[in-house]
Amino acid sequence: MSLTATATVVSDDTVERRGPWSKLLTAGQSLTIVDLHGNQAVDFLVYDAHDTAIRYSAQQTMARQGNIFLTTGSTLLANTGDALMTIVEDEVGRHDTIGGACSKESNSLRYGAHTVHEHACVENFLAEGARWGLGKRDLVSNVNFYMNVPVEPDGVLGIVDGISAPGLSLTLRADRDVIVLVSNCPQINNPCNGFDPTPVRMVVTA
Repeated sequence: MSLTATATVVSDDTVERRGPWSKLLTAGQSLTIVDLHGNQAVDFLVYDAHDTAIRYSAQQTMARQGNIFLTTGSTLLANTGDALMTIVEDEVGRHDTIGGACSKESNSLRYGAHTVHEHACVENFLAEGARWGLGKRDLVSNVNFYMNVPVEPDGVLGIVDGISAPGLSLTLRADRDVIVLVSNCPQINNPCNGFDPTPVRMVVTA
């Protein structure tokens, strides 16, 4: 992780394995997400802080930029087409927009009924979103930072081993005042976390 000499650290938090996190960032502030141990998926949603009906849109982001993957220079667009955040630095090179968030329901469907009681990203989003007045109807398709979801020429996709490594990071700039919701993915049934979720670090700078 590199911070400019003039950057002021606003907050520096470690998100425990399988845990949630959220923060209000004002326009111009930056969020650096550090994959402390490598191969840890970070599920991510972002909303306009003054009107949460304006929220991240995977469809707008993919269609307007002609790419299903995110990296340096990618802008996270809202359902209105407005910019919410922009990736200004990325040490990994590719992040997922289509894999979605795990839930009790999807775990049960994909991995068997015995997984229905496992903690999942949707529960993290709901618990953390409640702090900002957000509920289930406010959850939309999310970004999965550090998750590797390749798509084959025939359209088949899969969740495979990550391409991140310990200590690698990415930095997003807030293009307006935003609320960020994060689920440090608890998934243990596929390789998105190497079957062993680990902590990540969130650094907000101004």
